[in-house]
Amino acid sequence: QVQLVESGGGLVQAGDSLRLSCAASGRTFSRYSMGWFRQAPGKEREFVAAISPTGGSTRYTESVKGRFTISRDNAKNTVYLQMNSLKAEDTAVYYCAADRVSFITTATEDYDYWGQGTQVTVSS
Repeated sequence: QVQLVESGGGLVQAGDSLRLSCAASGRTFSRYSMGWFRQAPGKEREFVAAISPTGGSTRYTESVKGRFTISRDNAKNTVYLQMNSLKAEDTAVYYCAADRVSFITTATEDYDYWGQGTQVTVSS
């Protein structure tokens, strides 16, 4: 079992930055691929970014490339999402998720554990 707790969300203006954190319980964090997803009101949950267990591989959805950076610190059991140049369309609840495989996947159904989410609101 892995428990995930997100933090770092908030209300910011367009163009600002935020860093989300996701702290994981358990001693096997370094074996999981980790992902960030988001869900805006009235929309389905969508993939944002993912990182392999060692951090050597990352993947991003097209709309955040060049603005968001996913990283992880396996010694701290934490994955991060640095979000720069935020836009109003980035407004959503952001979730982190853990996948018990070594390769990156973008499908929500492939992830085994989810956090409770953190709200990010970007005003224009």
